[in-house]
Amino acid sequence: MRGKKGAVLLSAHHERHDTMKKGPSVIRSLGFKYAERMLCQGTSFVIQIILARLLDPSDYGVLTILAIFITISQVFVQSGLNTALIQADDVEEEDYSSVFWVSLAIAIFFYGLLYVGAPSIARFFNIPLLTRVLRVLALILIPGALNSIQQARITREMKFKSLMWSSFAAALISGAIGILFAYRGFGVWALVAQQLSNHTAISLLLMLVVRWYPRFVFNLTRVRAFFAFGWKLLCSSLINALYQELQSFVIGKKHSSSTLAFFNRGKQFPHLVVNNINGSIQTVMLPVFSREQHNVERLKAMVRRSIVTSCFVLFPVLTLLAATAEPIVHILLTDKWLPCVPYLQIFCFVYAFYPIHTANLQAINAQGRSDWFLRLEIIKAFLGIGVLAASVFLFESPIAIAAGAAVSTILSGLVNMYPNRFLLNYKLREQMRDLFPSAACSLVMGSAVFLIRLAAFSPWVTLLLQLVAGTVLYIGLAELLKLEPYLYIKRKGRDLFAARSKRQLDERSAS
Repeated sequence: MRGKKGAVLLSAHHERHDTMKKGPSVIRSLGFKYAERMLCQGTSFVIQIILARLLDPSDYGVLTILAIFITISQVFVQSGLNTALIQADDVEEEDYSSVFWVSLAIAIFFYGLLYVGAPSIARFFNIPLLTRVLRVLALILIPGALNSIQQARITREMKFKSLMWSSFAAALISGAIGILFAYRGFGVWALVAQQLSNHTAISLLLMLVVRWYPRFVFNLTRVRAFFAFGWKLLCSSLINALYQELQSFVIGKKHSSSTLAFFNRGKQFPHLVVNNINGSIQTVMLPVFSREQHNVERLKAMVRRSIVTSCFVLFPVLTLLAATAEPIVHILLTDKWLPCVPYLQIFCFVYAFYPIHTANLQAINAQGRSDWFLRLEIIKAFLGIGVLAASVFLFESPIAIAAGAAVSTILSGLVNMYPNRFLLNYKLREQMRDLFPSAACSLVMGSAVFLIRLAAFSPWVTLLLQLVAGTVLYIGLAELLKLEPYLYIKRKGRDLFAARSKRQLDERSAS
């Protein structure tokens, strides 16, 4: 199945027993990863709410413009090598250090490029402040090089408990710094301080917790082997990042920084939900899928389980978020952020497809088929750019750009599904059939919840009624129709509860 030079080189030492094959159970690892996401994203969400109330939308617009260039630079810093470390059958201790020194050199190089190019970027967007802000913000590339290797090691060894507490502490530290700066009236510098302190804190804390430090060793042969696999992922990530950031680039150039802030804020809420649920599954699934890369039937079953379960949870949550968008923004962010509501609703639809993207792409990666991965990204980029161009030239509205993203995500989902009809015998109609029950129940629930707005209650009462009614209705439909993912989650919950009760009983008996 693998059949590619890079993947063969990475699996050359099958006789060694890798740490990841002896790691914690999938459920336990997924639990820690989900807890880490919930703690960090939940803490960051609260902090972002406070900052959004203290700062002006234009401050966020400035940071979003600069994030375009930071994100693209970070793709090169990671360079696909960290994913290659996770996917490889065998990794030696010197490999982590070798890859780190490459990543650090790339980070320093790109920081220099951004430092020199900052004045030109500021002139292009006609915002003089961008020069100073970019030169400081770009420093996050340096700790980012270390963190990419730390994340790869943690993911490979599935030690997500260490990551959970380190990420939580870093979120608290950086959040406190950002709020202090905002309260003191530093504007966009509050966001810069928060971002820079977060990246630095997480890297330092993981050095203490994971106890991995780069050594002064470098094995060029091994780096070449990793790069043989990773360069395709680098190209894939670069294409995806360029397309994703192209939307912000166009809005930042054609419209105001405040409009870009509303567009980006509309992404934030559904992105938070997807990161907490789908992001946790994605991080754990790559090493788990990689273990089963030679067992096609088993891998297909795991991919299907990932898609069905993720969609069962994400579809109703995002549907409920779209239906309650206006009262949520009014209550949490104040009326100055209400223009972000239509973007939020559109991006709820966009992010609902992410479990499909994630599971299919991780299965392809796990089988070492980075060649397929690259082809898919090129195809999706052409489709996405075509849709974006039509949105920009046919409609003079940033809402049209968001709507174009919704069209692109449907097309991208179909593209991502296609290879696994050959690699896993997981056909398009099978995937559609797996998604339909959760999608139908979510649509019924969302329609009912949206009608509650017609009662003209206060925002607080409306939001409370919508949340309660939506939750009860969706669970009721799942119970009535005996949806398979619902029964699976119930069964797993009972098993975990029974195991925990038995363990507590054994501990009491032993004492």
